[in-house]
This record gives sequence, structure tokens and C-alpha cells, in this order.
Amino acid sequence: MKNKLIELRNLTKNFDDQQVLKGISLDIYENEFLTLLGPSGCGKTTTLRIIAGFEEPSDGQVLFNGIEISKVPPYKREVNTVFQKYALFPHLNVADNIAFGLNLKKVEKSVISQKVERMLKMVGLSGFENRDVTLLSGGQQQRVAIARALVNEPKVLLLDEPLGALDAKIRKQMQLELKKIQREVGITFVYVTHDQEEALSMSDAVVVMNNGEIQQIGTPTDIYNEPENRFVASFIGESNIIEGHMIRDYLVEFDDFQFECVDKGFEDNEEVEVVLRPEDLDIVEPEHAKITGVVRDITFKGVHYEIMIETEKRMYNVHTTDYAPVGKKIGLLFGPEDIHVMCKMGAY
Repeated sequence: MKNKLIELRNLTKNFDDQQVLKGISLDIYENEFLTLLGPSGCGKTTTLRIIAGFEEPSDGQVLFNGIEISKVPPYKREVNTVFQKYALFPHLNVADNIAFGLNLKKVEKSVISQKVERMLKMVGLSGFENRDVTLLSGGQQQRVAIARALVNEPKVLLLDEPLGALDAKIRKQMQLELKKIQREVGITFVYVTHDQEEALSMSDAVVVMNNGEIQQIGTPTDIYNEPENRFVASFIGESNIIEGHMIRDYLVEFDDFQFECVDKGFEDNEEVEVVLRPEDLDIVEPEHAKITGVVRDITFKGVHYEIMIETEKRMYNVHTTDYAPVGKKIGLLFGPEDIHVMCKMGAY
């Protein structure tokens, strides 16, 4: 079992009269790639800055290996931070940028040279030692910033939207690189982003935040397939969210029809919300489905069509490789495992 490395206990943070964090509790484990995900202003960067020591919590505890560190200054913590603005030193070349922290610690030159060489190899910049950092591309500068942070051998690397300034193609490459680097160095990464796809593709654990509170913690698969409330379901990917009633365990009613499902543990006839992901809906002939409607709009997305289907009760979003022209009457088919039932309470 993995050891808890960082424990956040009921953290609150106030800026003037605004409460930015409202009692955050979170365990972060050794060698874990954990992502704080949420919209702008949800408190994810403030949480990261408290872990780094750049901010003090208004209340609550930050434990590192079981020791309270809320008052410990950043330079005495076993963490390093990589920012979206890489903050490289323009007057130093690549090697000297990476070696900066080691030089401050008066590490022997031969040891520095070995460590810098190892880091350059790890981030794919071997041979760039003497390069002017101002002449590097954004992706290369990002790699230098990561190497500079990792060369000090921190227990935790904190990354605050580090790929935000890169174009889409380079960003995708760097996502793969970061995950590979994290596996190689075997340390904990705590990553902040508002990009859902980035969080799902890179993380071992995702913490979804909104309005200074944690909405859900889980694996990318859990967060996507088993959202705990309406906010998570709508923020992570696209969803059809429908109000319904749980008739009893494994049977839910919505849109005036009853459907078998795989959910249990609700009260009989409890009001619930049902999530149907667009990619889990199949288009069939009307006689093969309970729910029928008319195609109102179709957009080609490259891999699939996005089809808007108007039923008697609502508009459904469907992602499918099957084509259906506007105006055609069709049925919607889905299985028990495609239905996800959520409690209505706390949904907002």
C-alpha cells in the first residue's frame, strides 16, 4: 500500500472578505500523479500554493510525512514548482539554468555536471547545454523548467498549468513526456489544470474542484463513468443529464419510461438525476426503442457525428459514427450499464 506523503486537513483560505477554500481535505500519496481540476477561480492554484508554501492557510493543517509544515518556508520544503510562465533566467544558458539550485547549495562541479547531463537526457534535450534559453521553443523552455525543478530531487513536483502557453500539438506531446518523466523519476506530481482531457489522460487520481470545495476524488475512469453530482458530470466531458425517479434498486424511471440500470442503494421512488453520455447512445429504428425523436442537427466531428435529437421531453446529444439526416425519425437505444444514476442532493 502506498504511503501518504501530503495530508491536507480542513484547509480554508480567505483573501480579504472572500473565502477561496472552504474546508479542503485531501490525501496525496507517494509516486502518485494527482491532478487538481476545475474552472478558473475554483481554488486549485491556491491549494497548490499552500502546498508549496507560497500561501499560508487561514485555518487547517498541511502535513508532510506526518509533520505539520504550514509555517515552514518554501525553500525548506521538499517540493519544487513549475509555473506556466517558466521563469527561466535569460542571461544563463540551458545547463546553467538547470544547475542554478545546485550552485546555490554549493554542490561540487563534477556532481552538478553529471546531474545536469542526466536531466537533459531525461527531458530529451541532450546536446542543448550551451544553448541560449531565449532562443528555445515554448516546449523546449518547458523541458528546461522541469529539469531545473527535478535536478534538486524533490519529493514532490508541483505544476501550475505548465502547458497552458503551448499550442495544441506540442501540448499533447508534453502530456506524454510529463507522464513518462514522472514514471522515470518515481516521485509525486501534483498538477493543476482546467483542461479535462489533460487531467483524464495523465493522472492516477483526479480531484474535481468548484467554488473552493472538492466535488469528487477518483481515478480518471471513476470520475468520467461515475460522476457524483451534476457539476462533475457536466464538467467532465459532455452529458445528457435528466431528472428521474429511482423506482427501486436497479430500476429507474425518466422520460415516462422505466429502465433497468446497474445502480442501487437509493430510497424507493427517490428523486435522482440520470447521466447518459452521448457516446453511449445508439441510433436505431423507432420501433426498437422506448425513446424516439427527430434529428434536428448534425455536425461532423472527424471521428464521429454529433447529432441533436429532439424527443417529446428534451433534446438529446448523441455521438455516433452512424449518419442520420436532419428530419429523420429515429429511436435511442442504451443498455443498463450506460445509465448512471446520481443523488440529486448536493448536485449544484
